[in-house]
Amino acid sequence: VRPMPSLLRTHGRFPYSAINARPRYAWPGGKRLAVYLGLNLEHFAFGEGHGGELAPSGRPDVLNYSWREYGNRVGAWRLLDEFEELRLPVSVLANSEIAGHCPELLAAHIARGDEVVGHGRTNAERQGDLVERDEAALIAETTSTLADAAGAPPRGWLGPWISQSHVSPDLLAEAGYEYLLDWCHDDQPTWMSTRGGGRILSLPYPQELNDIPTILVRRASASEFAGMIVDNFDEMREQSER
Repeated sequence: VRPMPSLLRTHGRFPYSAINARPRYAWPGGKRLAVYLGLNLEHFAFGEGHGGELAPSGRPDVLNYSWREYGNRVGAWRLLDEFEELRLPVSVLANSEIAGHCPELLAAHIARGDEVVGHGRTNAERQGDLVERDEAALIAETTSTLADAAGAPPRGWLGPWISQSHVSPDLLAEAGYEYLLDWCHDDQPTWMSTRGGGRILSLPYPQELNDIPTILVRRASASEFAGMIVDNFDEMREQSER
């Protein structure tokens, strides 16, 4: 089937590909399904900038700021106990501001060998709002801070608020990043073209299993969210065998 020409603007990063028309996908060792646990460690400005809202509040937004801060002070540590008990590795999607705000938390994950993924400076800002020069500076600052904390620069990136500009993949590839998580267009990894003949790998980051949209927007309960995760794993395991 020959595709019809389109008048719509396109990103030019990858061509369309129907999942049922591809070769069988396998990971190293012949494994059919790969699973990662993405734990976002985020820090926010007080009284300004972006931030998820549990409920409407005034300014300064004490209610929602303190709700988010509870995660760094209490929730993340309880999750860490669970990861240790279950011997589960975690991909830590970290704002670089975490390294200064609660370095003990980031250090605890680094000590257990968890991968640190770049996640911008803070989720109080969106990188897609920045001009190219400022976005490049954001990526460089984040990379340097996390490299100092972890002993090596991060290999992967998720933009704060999953926000990208038209040149984000180019800037990330040029900064040495190997993969990004912002594009949720597929169940399999996709190579994306970048300027200058480069490329960067897009790994799936399913929005259906993102806690903020699920709980704050769709108003799902904690038990419903847990059930969604289990159901998605079962479905992906079945699909991976086809």
